[in-house]
Amino acid sequence: MYLFSKLIKSHSDINVAIIGCGKFISMFLSQSQYLKNIVINTIVDINIKKAKSNCFNSCLEKNVFSSTVFSEDINAIIKNKNIDIVIEATGNAKAGILNASKIIKSNKHIIMVNVEADTVAGKYLSDLAKKYNVVYSMAYGDQPSLILEQIEWGLINGFDVISAGKGTKYHPSYKYSTPETVWKYYGIKKKTALSAGMNPKMFNSFITGDKSSIEMVAVVNASHLNFPENGLKYCTVAIDAIPKTLIPKKNGGILEKPYQVEVISSINSNKETIKDNLRWGVFVVIEARNQYVKDCFSQYGITTDSSGRYSALWRPYHYIGLELGQSIYSIALNKQPTGHTKFYKADVATIAKKNLKKGEKLDGEGGFTVRGEGITAELSKKKNILPLGLSDGLIVKKNIKKNDLITLDMVDANFPEEIRIARDYQYSLIQ
Repeated sequence: MYLFSKLIKSHSDINVAIIGCGKFISMFLSQSQYLKNIVINTIVDINIKKAKSNCFNSCLEKNVFSSTVFSEDINAIIKNKNIDIVIEATGNAKAGILNASKIIKSNKHIIMVNVEADTVAGKYLSDLAKKYNVVYSMAYGDQPSLILEQIEWGLINGFDVISAGKGTKYHPSYKYSTPETVWKYYGIKKKTALSAGMNPKMFNSFITGDKSSIEMVAVVNASHLNFPENGLKYCTVAIDAIPKTLIPKKNGGILEKPYQVEVISSINSNKETIKDNLRWGVFVVIEARNQYVKDCFSQYGITTDSSGRYSALWRPYHYIGLELGQSIYSIALNKQPTGHTKFYKADVATIAKKNLKKGEKLDGEGGFTVRGEGITAELSKKKNILPLGLSDGLIVKKNIKKNDLITLDMVDANFPEEIRIARDYQYSLIQ
């Protein structure tokens, strides 16, 4: 923090390149003209026409637009020695892993908006970045980075961080939602969503729980917390009930064990929105380690559970790409990531969303055919699971029943060598 005070004294350009110019990046670009020293050098996208349209719609200044290099080829970034930081925002895990590896090996810092790639190969990429002495960072504005910021706040101030997570709009019936049903559940008109550039497949992943599983696995692999053995609960919880609920069962909460991630829902079993919900926010639950701290909680009106032992800090919103500048400045000024993968403790498994027939093509996160759930890395290795991030486009080799766990032997999987290396490396870390 306190980066702005340091930024005032800095006058060096920060040359930034972007891969994937979708909604997240459009939000960042709309703010970029107000960000000191940041220069948008290159934008790489498979659809240049759409990328330029997104830039125009984001109110990017004409002089910035005209000076930016647009390309379909990542080599426009790799070969450019003037670029300092690359933002990978394709949202495609396979492409993201390959792009990140090339960027790191070209000695450039990288911000992974692509959390899908991070959950598949984050530990490999993070360690690769250390080898090349560059920064591999999560994207500030996305919930994993903001959750990790709260976790670090708790730990550095001496609290025991018991749980952390995010809010969302979730109901068990949404689990099988498709891109055709997403806007009804999400709560926005289809025309409004599409005119805003909202991808129905991506936003469906928010509704089904795919994205929540992905983001919580990212937090687990970047912190001391663990993924719940029986999966995320999505309990309906108002903000003042967070320190009463997101604590161990033996103390009156819902956690199977302390030190877990969790996601809470903004709607109840009747799909009614509850008052004071945390749909767009993040939270952390801390524990007082002695009586004096408990007394301080009480004396200063801090919300706690009935024992006065547990308290919580929450942030009601995340501003997505509008606050990505934090990551750029953290790297440029302090050479520090805004969260990064430290461990390989959890994975996102691929589950059949319907009965699948031999020869059918999978469509990945937020699609029609599969959904994702978090599991331990040990189970991932034991079962040889197909990570959700790698499922898109694969052909099914045998009939698979709805809700079955999909393993690699069930699909025709021929991944690029770098992805195989990444997965083998992470599995080798499991004792």
